[in-house]
Amino acid sequence: MDHRINPKFSQLLKNPVHFLAFGFGSGLAPKGPGTAGTVVALVLWTLLATLPLYTYIGVVVAVSLLGFYLCGKTARDMGVHDHPGIVWDEIAGYWLTMTALPATWSWALAGFVLFRLFDIWKPWPISWLDRQVHGGVGIMVDDLLAGLFAWVILFSASQWMI
Repeated sequence: MDHRINPKFSQLLKNPVHFLAFGFGSGLAPKGPGTAGTVVALVLWTLLATLPLYTYIGVVVAVSLLGFYLCGKTARDMGVHDHPGIVWDEIAGYWLTMTALPATWSWALAGFVLFRLFDIWKPWPISWLDRQVHGGVGIMVDDLLAGLFAWVILFSASQWMI
């Protein structure tokens, strides 16, 4: 099997906007780029989890707002709406999932599984938004809502367990 990066993608990743939208290159994974992007999000979350809550929320909001631009610009430049390699939305969605949760590996793994479940399954209204909203907002909104769904379940569980 040829493991060289397609020259089109190699050139694409030289652009910092595209490099970020492709999750620092994780979106180039040949199988499961969304899962690969979420793995990157989990690894980076281990650093973010030490931040004070309001700072963490500020980072999640900033990353989400930046994602509207990054994902939209990359999709336009590629001529493909929501290319599977665009995974900045997974990063923002996973970080939203992990807001105010205990910073342990068991919670991180539970967040990973629930976020991926909602991102892949896309129950209503996630599926409706995914079909109806386009551009950078459309790319981001379904993952942010998947992250919110996962967060509600995990945060509720964390409150019950305390």
